[in-house]
Amino acid sequence: MDALPALTRMVGDLAPTFGADYWSTKPYVYESRGDAQRFDDLFSADAVDELVTSRGIRTPFMRMATEGTVLAQKSYTAPGGFGAEVGDQVSSEKVLAEFAGGATIVLQGLHRTWPPLVEFTRRLTDDLGHPAQVNAYITPASSRGFDPHYDVHDVFVLQISGEKQWRIHRPVHVDPLRDQPWSDHRAAVAAEASGAAHIDRVLQPGDVLYLPRGWIHSAEALGGTSVHLTIGIAAYTRADVASTLLEVIGKTPALRGSLPLGIDFSDPAEVQPIVEQVLESLRAALAVPDDRSTAARQVQSVGAALARRLATDVKPEPVSPLATVDAIAALSATSRVRWRGSLRARVEDAGETVRILAGTKVLALPAEAASAVRALAGGAPTAVGALPGLDTDSAIVVVRRLLREGLVVPA
Repeated sequence: MDALPALTRMVGDLAPTFGADYWSTKPYVYESRGDAQRFDDLFSADAVDELVTSRGIRTPFMRMATEGTVLAQKSYTAPGGFGAEVGDQVSSEKVLAEFAGGATIVLQGLHRTWPPLVEFTRRLTDDLGHPAQVNAYITPASSRGFDPHYDVHDVFVLQISGEKQWRIHRPVHVDPLRDQPWSDHRAAVAAEASGAAHIDRVLQPGDVLYLPRGWIHSAEALGGTSVHLTIGIAAYTRADVASTLLEVIGKTPALRGSLPLGIDFSDPAEVQPIVEQVLESLRAALAVPDDRSTAARQVQSVGAALARRLATDVKPEPVSPLATVDAIAALSATSRVRWRGSLRARVEDAGETVRILAGTKVLALPAEAASAVRALAGGAPTAVGALPGLDTDSAIVVVRRLLREGLVVPA
């Protein structure tokens, strides 16, 4: 089985070396070589019409734009009518009028609303180790949705139908963070975009473009309606490691003390000695510990904090409430279960118990269940009666609890 199935689907045989050769450093174009339907199971023009006409989507899951200007919501939404008295449901008639007039449709958050992309994005997140989200851009012929700009996240562009010409320019602000949008460098972006493009390429159905954050881009539909997916990757950065490390060491006694009563923050004479004291405490705390066990604990604390953040940012495989309750009721030695897909959890021994830490959830089970839990965490579907270290009755009790807590699912 391919170790990077979702990434391989986008960049082909390059996947094993993609991280070293392209990730976060330079753009890449993968040509489908005539395989125009290779993403049809993920999304299509018919899917756009279905979402607009019969899924009852509301803002902010859709927006529209013309030549870089986002349209007012009332121009493409309307009340839902009897039984759905909300004022911001997408109106297919209004969407038609704006789209026929040259406006781009943007369907947002498809990794939460369109089942094939829910699953694909989950697997891609497993491959990359960073959060991902998916939008679709539907652009009328010869129209441009947005002016040249850069994103503060990496993107993969999957051309679904039609053709789109992409013009890519080098960054004017390398590796922008989330609070450093392109509008902060509007003049520099416009100046760079007026020159010769680093890449000027027409994407055809099945093609993929990868853009690291900060690379300036604009796109124009050619000949007919263009549909493409933009998969945004909110990559964690070394700045995230630094801020997490500061959070960890900020809990040390030297930094927990209150500031003086009545301090005047506008007076440099009052603030300066406090800043100097804090900097000295930070220097001491940030020094590489001579004690290896202390250094290891520091690394573990930072890693655990970032793991918790990732578990919060990325949703694991959805659970089916009705099917799970039925599975619990019918559970037997022959029932097969598996670890919930993309569940980021840690299993650790804790004296007389084994603990499962999954985000904010902590589940403690008797220590004799440790081997069974670790076997399930390996990911392979397993019959309840075949779990190691437990008799059948105990295994049923343990699996029933794991099902109820959403840690395993019926296989």
